[in-house]
Amino acid sequence: MKFFLFVILYACLPVSAQLSEKIAKAAEAILGENIGDRFFYYPTSKGPHDPADYGFEHEEVTFPSEDQTKLHGWFLPAKGVEKAKGTVVFSHGNAGAVAHHLGFIAWAIKGGYNVLLYDYRAFGKSEGSLDRKGIVEDVRGAFAYVKTRKDVDPNRLISFGHSLGGAKSIAALGEKPVKGLRGLISFGGFGSYKEMALRVGGKFGARLVGDDYSPRDYVEKLSPIPVLFIHGVKDGVVPLSQARELFKKAKEPKTFIEVKEGNHNDALWVDDKAGVKKLLGWMEKVLNSPQNDGE
Repeated sequence: MKFFLFVILYACLPVSAQLSEKIAKAAEAILGENIGDRFFYYPTSKGPHDPADYGFEHEEVTFPSEDQTKLHGWFLPAKGVEKAKGTVVFSHGNAGAVAHHLGFIAWAIKGGYNVLLYDYRAFGKSEGSLDRKGIVEDVRGAFAYVKTRKDVDPNRLISFGHSLGGAKSIAALGEKPVKGLRGLISFGGFGSYKEMALRVGGKFGARLVGDDYSPRDYVEKLSPIPVLFIHGVKDGVVPLSQARELFKKAKEPKTFIEVKEGNHNDALWVDDKAGVKKLLGWMEKVLNSPQNDGE
């Protein structure tokens, strides 16, 4: 543990490139390759909110990931409509548990969509241990589960991911397409794990992080599924440039929305919820497009 803390503190110190390389190699030898990957995940077992706090009905659900790891989530039926317009699988950010992220997806429930909000392995009540490959597999596990429900139209599915959730959803669905997926939304997502580590910990931090399953390597594989990127210009966590890079690499059909006054968490709600309105309009469009049949 002492060495682990030293590695963290060292990342902030100005030293020679040669010494940096030596310490990085020592860290890998003692702690393992790509030890920095774990810094992307901050799970908790409990959270501050319950769907009832928002006036939503919900069902506690469990389902297997691709490797059979048991995952937990909430299924929240669409509100205010007789029949849901579609179903949104929401992949949340890198910290907390489902109860911390309900506010990020309430707009979809109120807008007439079912929502599956779930926790990755080792988050909340989900089982398993943290690893990037497994968390990517969890995305596809969530889609596989939701398609088995009788109250879900399996051909009207939308992926919505915030931050880390957007990044891993692009990797998961670009690697193995899901039939019935009609659109993918990345809100505040990044393109590269190493680039994010470089931003936080400099070259030393980037040296300890792997770049496998980075979304920039998978985003072009999503086509012909429509992709929407929405990002706050004032995002202090994930630079706007990361989203722009993803948009550049993505193939058509693709849409990019920059929110001038938005930051990492609030970009959907600034300017009288303009972002939410644009997302709902885009979702209606892709779900009703005859050229996008979800194949």
